[in-house]
Amino acid sequence: MNHTYVIIMAGGVGTRFWPFSRTSYPKQFHDVLGTGRTLLQQTADRFDGICPPENIYIVTSSLYKDLCQQQLPQLSDDQVLCEPIARNTAPCVAYACYKIAQQDPEANIVVAPADHIILKEEEFKHTIQKALDATKADDILVTLGIQPSRPDTGYGYIQYIPEVSEGIKNQRPLRVKTFTEKPHLELAKQFVESGEFVWNAGIFVWNAQTIIKAFETYLPEVAEIFEEGKDAYYTERESAFVDRAYSLTKSISIDNGIMEKAANVYVVLSDFGWSDLGTWKSLYEVSDKNDDFNVIDGHILLYDTKNCIIKTPKDRLVVVNGLDGFIVAEYDNVLMICRKEEEQKVKNFVADAKERGIEFV
Repeated sequence: MNHTYVIIMAGGVGTRFWPFSRTSYPKQFHDVLGTGRTLLQQTADRFDGICPPENIYIVTSSLYKDLCQQQLPQLSDDQVLCEPIARNTAPCVAYACYKIAQQDPEANIVVAPADHIILKEEEFKHTIQKALDATKADDILVTLGIQPSRPDTGYGYIQYIPEVSEGIKNQRPLRVKTFTEKPHLELAKQFVESGEFVWNAGIFVWNAQTIIKAFETYLPEVAEIFEEGKDAYYTERESAFVDRAYSLTKSISIDNGIMEKAANVYVVLSDFGWSDLGTWKSLYEVSDKNDDFNVIDGHILLYDTKNCIIKTPKDRLVVVNGLDGFIVAEYDNVLMICRKEEEQKVKNFVADAKERGIEFV
């Protein structure tokens, strides 16, 4: 277990979850589900027993260093990796993996976003351990695939090569055939009907040497940049090195840069109650509902209202009458009322609010 490490990616803004998710206070730092723990804290808690606390690393924006340390005070400064600018997930993963490998060349690493929901925690741990066992034994890149419950256009899809003994029960990694990012509805329907596709959970497992080889092969310019930092990691020179490295590296996702190109990519079929919690609708789907199928968080009186998600400050009485299928969300002087089926317009609301004043975003 001492060679197992976890990298939590916590740098995103999550604008689709506006008005709660703001540039100054993104959704991963909120207690979205009302459990008493933020999404970031829940993510770190999830790996209890999988790796020692000192082997958990957070990669985040330099804007959120204080928030990370407030919410996870057990982490040292070396465990909070601050990105000076956003460069998508490939540089984020490279920074953390090259740093960890400098300290422990035998590291076996899990990479997970900070804003996912896992409803079956023990099943999740069992799945992760299966993947870690596989990457410890072989030079493979593993991703977790979720059995699709519907033809959703908001997720990436992984096509795998079936085996006679395939399935969730044995959870042996299966070779990946193709990746498809957010297909249109008709294609998504075909994927689900074929039975050969799973949702891409965006959770990865590999050993340090395998991912470094992959960077050297498929993103050599990124590899060269972060290899140069080997003498700076864990020293007072690290911050200056990272500032320079991020000014040189391009913006690219780990999926586009490596996972879609590499030949040694495998998927573990998984079923642990996963949601990426990317939108209000996804929060609605994983939350408890009342008899009228409403999700309520706040001091609220409802009349003739159903199929809604309503999340408002607890010190304000909110009365709702006659709504069906709406999002009602209020946070920090912004109130948003939007049809649930039109939540894709939230990004437009954010853009328009930004023009009105930065305090709104």
